[in-house]
Amino acid sequence: MRRVLALLLLLALPALAADRPPRSGLDYATPGVRAMQADDFANPGMLWVQEGLALWDRPGGMGGTSCASCHGRIEGFAGIAYPRRDPRDPDKLMNLETRIEKCRLDNMGAPPYGYESRELVALTAAVRHQARGRPVAVVEDADAIAAGEKEFRQRRGALDLACAQCHEANAGKKLRDETISEGQTNGFPAYRLRWQGVGSLHRRFQVCNQAVAAEPYPLGSQEYIALEWYLAKRGAGLLVETPAVRQ
Repeated sequence: MRRVLALLLLLALPALAADRPPRSGLDYATPGVRAMQADDFANPGMLWVQEGLALWDRPGGMGGTSCASCHGRIEGFAGIAYPRRDPRDPDKLMNLETRIEKCRLDNMGAPPYGYESRELVALTAAVRHQARGRPVAVVEDADAIAAGEKEFRQRRGALDLACAQCHEANAGKKLRDETISEGQTNGFPAYRLRWQGVGSLHRRFQVCNQAVAAEPYPLGSQEYIALEWYLAKRGAGLLVETPAVRQ
């Protein structure tokens, strides 16, 4: 109840300007969190990256192939852009996680890891890590991005709140002992201190939905992938930080 009251009080305050350049969540983090992310030996997310690198080369499935068997060195994925549309079904949106799962099933003859499994999070983190320090790559798709923006601005849940009300209009303000970020996604998969582990962006979406007493979409849903696509576009110019560290 105190968190609900704090949210309502916060949203009564004046909004910040909406035309400022995007800022990474790292800008809103405490000095300790920033230091942890900056040091690869102290950043716990690097353990997941190392696991993912091993999975990239690990044979599996009916043919005994690995990701590397088809795609070569993982470094070649530094500039890859997801989400994108499924080339075999253009009406379907795919993010990196669902692409990996489809590749395992269709091309390797291996069972999917399962969304938010340790293996899928680790492999996704390892692939995404290859682009660290580069601008986030975004596939231009007006319809998909518009669908994601609709999700971002849609009021939902018992509190009747939209993502934009916290992460756009009130970014930089305090919610109890925390500073609200812009909700940028350039650090995901990310290590969250609350989770004591690395988690996907869609897991973070679900947590936000629950915070406003809304029914979350399933992990890997079309709604969440569209939202992910829009947020990548919204954060244009930010650099990939995976694995970021967040509170």
